Amino acid sequence: MRYPLFILLSLCIVLPSSAQTLDSLNLVDHRGKQWTLDEFSDDSILVVAFLGTECPLAKLYAVRLGEIAKDYQANGVRVVAVMSNRQDSLEEIGAFVARQKIDFPVLKDAGNAFADSVSAKRTPEIFVYDAKRKLRYQGRVDDQYGIGYVRDEPRRKDLRITLNELTFGQDVSVPSTQAVGCLIGRTKTTDPQSTVTYGAEVAKILNNRCVSCHREGEIAPFALTDYEEVAGWSDMIAEVVRDGRMPPWHATDDHATFANDRGMSQEEKETLYAWADAGAPSGDLTDLPLPPEKVANWRLPRQPDRIIPVSPTPFDVPAAGAVRYQYFKFDPGFTEDVWLEAAELKPGNREVVHHILAFAVPKGNYDRLDGARGFLVGYVPGQSPDIWPSGHAKLIPAGSELVFQVHYTPVGTEQQDQSQLGLCFADAESITHEVVTTSALQTRLKIPPGESDYTTTANSPPFPDKATLLSMSPHMHVRGKSFQYELVTGGKQTTILEIPAYDFNWQTSYVLQQPMAVPAGSRFLCTAVFDNSEDNLNNPDPTDTVRWGDQTWDEMMIGYFNYAVPRSSASAGKSGMTVRQRALRMAEIAARLKTFDKLDTDNDGKLQKSDTPKKIHPIFDELDKDSDGTLTRDEVQQP
Repeated sequence: MRYPLFILLSLCIVLPSSAQTLDSLNLVDHRGKQWTLDEFSDDSILVVAFLGTECPLAKLYAVRLGEIAKDYQANGVRVVAVMSNRQDSLEEIGAFVARQKIDFPVLKDAGNAFADSVSAKRTPEIFVYDAKRKLRYQGRVDDQYGIGYVRDEPRRKDLRITLNELTFGQDVSVPSTQAVGCLIGRTKTTDPQSTVTYGAEVAKILNNRCVSCHREGEIAPFALTDYEEVAGWSDMIAEVVRDGRMPPWHATDDHATFANDRGMSQEEKETLYAWADAGAPSGDLTDLPLPPEKVANWRLPRQPDRIIPVSPTPFDVPAAGAVRYQYFKFDPGFTEDVWLEAAELKPGNREVVHHILAFAVPKGNYDRLDGARGFLVGYVPGQSPDIWPSGHAKLIPAGSELVFQVHYTPVGTEQQDQSQLGLCFADAESITHEVVTTSALQTRLKIPPGESDYTTTANSPPFPDKATLLSMSPHMHVRGKSFQYELVTGGKQTTILEIPAYDFNWQTSYVLQQPMAVPAGSRFLCTAVFDNSEDNLNNPDPTDTVRWGDQTWDEMMIGYFNYAVPRSSASAGKSGMTVRQRALRMAEIAARLKTFDKLDTDNDGKLQKSDTPKKIHPIFDELDKDSDGTLTRDEVQQP
């Protein structure tokens, strides 16, 4: 069998000598029952799993461990979970057990003494002991879930393979793998000489950089607003900041300046490192800085004027498997044009909602919906709601129907979601600029198997007269590697945004500190790089040739951006169309390009009428300007 490189490297891990034999266990569960090693004397194999109530990977694997416990019970296998985090109380452990529907014992390791005795470091981390309580395996459950990646199926089911081998009296083929997850929040001795404390420095940094997401009711899996909670996460905070995983910000600082830049200064980083190293001292907690102000239940500047349900009823999300994009329609009954000064799509269940796009389309045009060119409002993890500069707004034309596209991601347990759209209306008389969303996109994707640097480009529609650039939002899927926006004016190319390490889990909208005036006729040239190799841990199948498609295992290359034009210029441009009409026209062209690319199987940029379905012959004749019976890609793209 051929193993990926990271598995082969894990074979070199040497288990600490102190962990080779399980000599004792004496812990209490969330109900107060005492458990000792004698409780498991009749079990030939003991699986000890270190979990945590708020670690996302521990939540996923708690369900899988329950399945394994049931499947191997007849073989004398017993599963027991240990909670060693200082921040996990017995009450929280009890709620975790109920929420995850856990049937095996879950024990509290007060002061992390048991974790120390076996050298456990992360959640989830698995230790498998044989009948003599000799350690036979240490590491992960399997390789389906990791930091920043989710595969449809595991490539190697490490724990199940280990249990099968032990059950049949075989040696364990891979006795150790690298556990991936959250660091155990240990109780540590604080340095009394430390000048860095939570009260004096750390709380302020977290408020400025982290709390907008790490607070009750927001996207982050745990809050960072209470000292005891934060102290338990201190080592993990230091690790994710040092690795550049948090705060999530992927643009370089070599080009434009962004209003929503989440990046930490080096001084802030060093403060967090020093605090964790000092044992997370509390300092004076009597005068802590207040967290950022928040509108109740929303991230909008005020309560929305109207709240619209994304789905008519709660949607049931299965525990596992792939869920195709869901589409829901809603008629808001707008009999007059409506202007939006701010809008937010709010997931009803942040655990399972990956992204939502909302579109305003003329009634009866649902079949022509195409999000590649633009949308009304979008939600992706970590993105702030759309709040435009004063006097700027988006337009919902009278008679529009709202269509929602929702991408759900299973998390190991059955869930429900009913998300909402909050709209803040603006007085039409106060609007000076209309905001338009459009994009550069490349639908002709053919990413070869194993290719680690597949590069493609796309040009945007030209900017109209008096346009100002507001923001950029690159979109690719799990094979996305890097993305770049260059503004092309005449023969000059200027880089505006560069993302050297694209992350599908954090599709940020990069909002300019100041709107940028863009010469009429300029375009964006977007360049995207994809990694379809085995080295990409997100890659669902490195052997697949990947093309354009909506699902996560397909790919997209879209360089969304928002620009504004003076409202007066929306009445007539050189084309005789309003800005809104031009945007709709570009969406129509994008839809036609997708159809063209599907039919152009030999990728020569041409279609013969005889090779196209009869139902599209009227459109073919309309676009075939020279009536030569051959339709080119350039003809399809003409406005």
